[in-house]
Amino acid sequence: MGDNDLRAYGVELFDRWTALWNGDLAMAEAVMAPEFVLRYAQAGTEAFDEVRTPKQLAAVVEAWHGTRTGLVFAAEGTAVVDLSPVGGAPAGSVARPYLATFATEDGGKVARSGIDMFRVEGGRIVEVWSVSSGAAGRTFYR
Repeated sequence: MGDNDLRAYGVELFDRWTALWNGDLAMAEAVMAPEFVLRYAQAGTEAFDEVRTPKQLAAVVEAWHGTRTGLVFAAEGTAVVDLSPVGGAPAGSVARPYLATFATEDGGKVARSGIDMFRVEGGRIVEVWSVSSGAAGRTFYR
């Protein structure tokens, strides 16, 4: 794999992660390693602390959507991709800003930005760091 291929792989991996968060729960098995670690810094994300398998992650994402009407995630900005071929598969890091939007009970719209960073081994996500603007936060791009 050349540098352009590795960059494309990293961007596609983030897009597939975003699809998972938008309700394509089958993506959990496609992008996550059989066992992984999630590190979420924002308040209210304690449910992620013990998630270690794709099946557990899919269940938590599904529940997350049940508490936020119209929840949609979108990649924003430029992805930072630092992948190398190791043992025939991409390994390294991918990071990218994202935007999450959802509706409030009174019909208003909430928009929050964040950044997700992955550690990748064997072409799969083995660790995630996620930081968002939180309940009183803002968006990166206006």
